[in-house]
Amino acid sequence: MTETFQDTRPETFRETLARLQGAQKGAARSAPAYSRFVNRRLGRYLAAWAYGRGLTPNQVTGVSAAFTFTGIALLALVSPSWWLGVLVCLLFVVGYAFDSADGQVARLTGTGSPAGEWLDHVVDATKISAQPLALAVGFFRFDAAPTWWLLVPLLNAVVGAVLFFAMILTEQLRRAHGVTSAAPVDGRMPWLRSLLVLPTDYGVLCLSFLLLGATTLFATVYALLTLAMLGFVLLAARKWFGEIAALGRRVP
Repeated sequence: MTETFQDTRPETFRETLARLQGAQKGAARSAPAYSRFVNRRLGRYLAAWAYGRGLTPNQVTGVSAAFTFTGIALLALVSPSWWLGVLVCLLFVVGYAFDSADGQVARLTGTGSPAGEWLDHVVDATKISAQPLALAVGFFRFDAAPTWWLLVPLLNAVVGAVLFFAMILTEQLRRAHGVTSAAPVDGRMPWLRSLLVLPTDYGVLCLSFLLLGATTLFATVYALLTLAMLGFVLLAARKWFGEIAALGRRVP
């Protein structure tokens, strides 16, 4: 009688990373450099860690929210300083990496669901508006910038919400018409485009909080990033509208 040996040892962290590499979803053509080349990799390591501890994708989303909203609360409650900027930046960066990890855990385990995608998007939509509003509250409470400058984070909140909604809606309409916006991971990456849209990257916005202790410099950088995002939205909205209009004219 021949016995078949079955390997029952736990999967190692390195083996999980290798599987995640193969399960990686294609990157969106418009993904900025930090999100594409840094955050996705950080998310892969955190996904391997979360998988090894048996966390579900929704639990990973919860961890992401915990880091991000702790940073948002600190912006509103604590006077701007260098140490606060470093702490907030770290919380946002880790929260953003876990935001990438939840989807990777879902693909790795085959447990993705519409409810999980809904939860992920709702958390993202909340943080996009809450972050600049908390910044405005904190700067107003501690008189860290001229009153007129508070219009900048308010503009950021509006533009960020519009950009997020437009991107999600455009992607959903593309899918409904059988069109994909993802580029193959192993293909030629449009790195130049990723660098050009870097000022609109949420990850770069998170890193900008490292300058929070130098309020004038931070306020200038934050305003420039907000204007860059506004410019991108105006240009992208025109392109996306034309693209969706063309989809509507396609013959079934």
